[in-house]
Amino acid sequence: MSQEANPRGTFLKIAESVKRQIEDDPNMTELPSLAELMRDHKVSRGVALRAFGVLRQEGLAEPVRGERWRVVRPGEPVDRRPLDQRIAEIIVTEGLEAGEAFPSASVLAERFGVSRPTVTKALEKLVTAGVLAGGGQGRVRTVRAVPAREGRS
Repeated sequence: MSQEANPRGTFLKIAESVKRQIEDDPNMTELPSLAELMRDHKVSRGVALRAFGVLRQEGLAEPVRGERWRVVRPGEPVDRRPLDQRIAEIIVTEGLEAGEAFPSASVLAERFGVSRPTVTKALEKLVTAGVLAGGGQGRVRTVRAVPAREGRS
């Protein structure tokens, strides 16, 4: 039996390790993925999730639906709106009008720091809502309607 057969407290050590990473890198915006923690620390999924839970309790990180966990830094504003709302805002902020081409999923994925499939799901919501038209492989997605401005935080 190995010396570290007892996982009790292992998740706390992993959380401490990630805290040091956050402190050492002021530009860090996302936590390592669950798979990376499991691989790097040779632990189970449950232990890695408990480490994320510790960071959440301490206010250092928060889960983001469809994305990696986000680093929370005191005093820094964080846009917590769903990705589809943040993407729709591009139409307003860049002054796009009906019929104009909309950025590709690849461009949006890089801009928002998420995967292309995540962006594709958000774009599908906007197509369903009637904000965007077209799309699909090799086709340019266009603006169908300018979204109504809601109260933004």
